[in-house]
Amino acid sequence: MGTKPWSGKDSVKEGDDYPAVYVSWEDAVEYCKKLSSKENKSYRLPTEAEWEYACRGGSGTAYSFGSSSGSLGDYAWFHKNADDIGEKYAHTVGMKKPNPFGLYDTHGNVYEWCEDVYDETAYGSRRGTTVDPLSSSGSDYRVLRGGSWYDRSWYSRSALRNRYQPGDRFCNLGFRVVR
Repeated sequence: MGTKPWSGKDSVKEGDDYPAVYVSWEDAVEYCKKLSSKENKSYRLPTEAEWEYACRGGSGTAYSFGSSSGSLGDYAWFHKNADDIGEKYAHTVGMKKPNPFGLYDTHGNVYEWCEDVYDETAYGSRRGTTVDPLSSSGSDYRVLRGGSWYDRSWYSRSALRNRYQPGDRFCNLGFRVVR
């Protein structure tokens, strides 16, 4: 992209193996468009439902590895093994255990933008009635999933939903793409 929105900011470690942070939803969408054009393939942000399915790795529990957060430190960077010990930044990707689908860092490290507009009712009355209910209206916010190095274990649960404005940039916000 030719930019480094994290450059010169607080709570950042730079390098090829660190997640891009201080990336807005708008930045992430633009990245997907440019990557799609460059590679002549379709890249995009995951929908919220796709993200949760991938994070769960086939499990029906609070975390991909079970119902208790007791093993979270084996799978995620979160407040207890990052922020609380003075490591106030996103950590190198792929250093923790993967989920059952082989995906790394779905719990913790950085919140990940999803395609959806944040809709408070998306997982209420519509749950179970729609497969992959992409929310495209309802608010000015966009969905984030996964928790971060800054947050308590509860925020890293597979089902936890968060929201920010599409132009927001913070040290614990990043993204992953779907092809």
